[in-house]
Amino acid sequence: MNAKRVLLYLFLLLVLGTGLSAWYFHHLVHSPQSPESSKEIVRISPGQSFKSIAYHLESMGLIDNATVMYYWGWLQGKATKVQAGHFQVDAQWSMQEMLEHLSTGREQLLRLQIPEGAAWWDVARILEKRELASFEEFQGVVKDKDFLEEMGIHASSAEGFLYPETYYISPSRDVGAEKLARIMINQFWKSTSDLWGEMSFDEIYDMVNKASLIEKETGIAPERRKISGVFHNRLESNMLLQCDPTIIYGLGEDFEGRLRRRHLDDRDNPYNTYHHRGFPPTPICSPGRASIEAALDPQEHGYYYFVSRNDGTHHFSKTLQEHNRAVYRYQIMVR
Repeated sequence: MNAKRVLLYLFLLLVLGTGLSAWYFHHLVHSPQSPESSKEIVRISPGQSFKSIAYHLESMGLIDNATVMYYWGWLQGKATKVQAGHFQVDAQWSMQEMLEHLSTGREQLLRLQIPEGAAWWDVARILEKRELASFEEFQGVVKDKDFLEEMGIHASSAEGFLYPETYYISPSRDVGAEKLARIMINQFWKSTSDLWGEMSFDEIYDMVNKASLIEKETGIAPERRKISGVFHNRLESNMLLQCDPTIIYGLGEDFEGRLRRRHLDDRDNPYNTYHHRGFPPTPICSPGRASIEAALDPQEHGYYYFVSRNDGTHHFSKTLQEHNRAVYRYQIMVR
């Protein structure tokens, strides 16, 4: 009888211990890991083991016990279902919620904004700062002849075709100079496909080139078609475009100063539209759709000149004499 009682007590202790362990285990995996909300981005690499993922979460302070997380993941059959990518998790979540999110949740996409009027080197700097591609890699891609031909760009670079847009990309799949350039160029063709009709690439290129000048000259919506009209009038009259932003582009990616007389007089700069007729050799930035529409539909008027009023707007003139008076009023007098 004593032996039976001992065995019974041991059995009850075992059941109780198992029950308490199960309750404690259940409590650990279903309780909030932190009393306060704290959202973090967790990066999971392709092929990363679930064990290393659990310990990575513990090292970030997102879970209390990596061992419990590891065994719970296998018991739930989700250890092999955790996906690679960047995921936003909350320290207030339970281990069960984190496990569900990592195995079935949507990856946290990265917001990447490419502004209107950015030259290719501006885009390269943005990508390098976000650690998505190096400057040199992106430079190589946007000037790669085979890549450009594949993307339908029969030119020396992708300048003008890196469409300005807010992109939401997967940091695990969309990283790299070629992938990112491909995304932007594809977006250009997608966003502008309805504008070109039966135009040849050379005609499209001229319009993108013209639009890039408009983009750099004004950020005022009502002025775009007006400035487009000025360029149209000057080209029709065989006049030089005399566009300052083209000279600046020709001075290269490191130029951050003010234009000087020596820059305006430099005939060796192929982008100097004070000396070389027609459009510059390439676009000088990637224009937005509004500037492209303005390039395609210039406003009809008699203006041939414009000068900045120093408030973002421009004064337009029909004659050189009127223009010189405006330059004196808005530029020389201010200085």
